[in-house]
Amino acid sequence: MKVDESCLYTDTHEWVRVEGDEATVGITDHAQEQLSDIVYVELPEVGDAFAKGDAFAVVESVKAASDCYMPIGGEIIEVNEELSEAPELVNEDPYGAGWFVRFRVSDASELADLMDAAAYEEFVAEEEAKGGH
Repeated sequence: MKVDESCLYTDTHEWVRVEGDEATVGITDHAQEQLSDIVYVELPEVGDAFAKGDAFAVVESVKAASDCYMPIGGEIIEVNEELSEAPELVNEDPYGAGWFVRFRVSDASELADLMDAAAYEEFVAEEEAKGGH
């Protein structure tokens, strides 16, 4: 499992990379491994606003469909249009070309609830030890 040190993580396996008052979000390497081959990603529209914890996207794989949740609240300013034609980018490069959306952060204090890379690795190890994913 790869993690990106520049990201913060949720317990639902999304990552967020904040740059100033904007952020990029996607699903983690661990999440894409669990889903296996991703065949479709349903993204929101530019201008949509979401609160922390709101479902903002759906990822469909050969195994299952899963909701993706906003790590912090914000308004969508860009969606990764490439995923409609090439959803496999999420499998190939979850922290790079496989990003989902960019958004304007509404409340940066919500970042305090997220895990850093080391805490996320520990969280996944504990989850796997319990027989989860």
